[in-house]
Amino acid sequence: MDDKFAAVGEAMPRLLDGLRVTVELTILGAIAAFILAIILGLAAASPAKGWRIPARIIIEFFRGTSLVVQIFWFFFVLPLLGIDLHPMVAGVLALGLNYGAYAAEVVRGSIQSVPTGQWEATTALSLGSVQRMRRIIFPQAWALMIPSLSSLLIHLMKGTAIVGYITLADFTFQLDQVKRVSGTLFTYGIVGMLGYFLFALALTLAMNLLERQAKSKLGQGTSLRRILSPAPVATTRAGGIQ
Repeated sequence: MDDKFAAVGEAMPRLLDGLRVTVELTILGAIAAFILAIILGLAAASPAKGWRIPARIIIEFFRGTSLVVQIFWFFFVLPLLGIDLHPMVAGVLALGLNYGAYAAEVVRGSIQSVPTGQWEATTALSLGSVQRMRRIIFPQAWALMIPSLSSLLIHLMKGTAIVGYITLADFTFQLDQVKRVSGTLFTYGIVGMLGYFLFALALTLAMNLLERQAKSKLGQGTSLRRILSPAPVATTRAGGIQ
């Protein structure tokens, strides 16, 4: 057992380097997915067919094709057309487009879930379409969409393991390489599960705080600032504690 843990210690620099790649892919892929989701989600929720129909086509295309096929296309097929992409760029594009398409449906559904009365109120206030969305509709939709986006973020993080197909040495790739050399499958299986679990836990906690903050702005919960700040001590006018 001591020999196995010693082997893990020797392999730790490689594993940490692989974890760094996984973290980078997750963060960059999530940013790309979020930007795409907002654009496509707003377009898909638009009453104008000129926005809605192209958005639906893009969403269904990337939801309906395999992530494996997409990442192979970006990394192996595009060079045949004269477009060479770094493995990291290909991975971020594939993850961003694939999960961004799923997230766009979350954005669309959340916007359309805002009560009709809120939409009518914006009309009564004579707000323009941009002001209406920015000040009234989107803040409410944002609080609704965070739980689903949180789940998609965890799926995206686990989906980063697919970049091993395009020679990018992420956490899973490094685990597999070290396991092949050492043969200690059980030990590295535990290390792999712990690594992904702790990263997923950190992402979940961050999204939970984000959801709490979004709800507090709508008066539906306690703000993060209030949670972290000590409760004030009530005093009487004479200076005594009540």
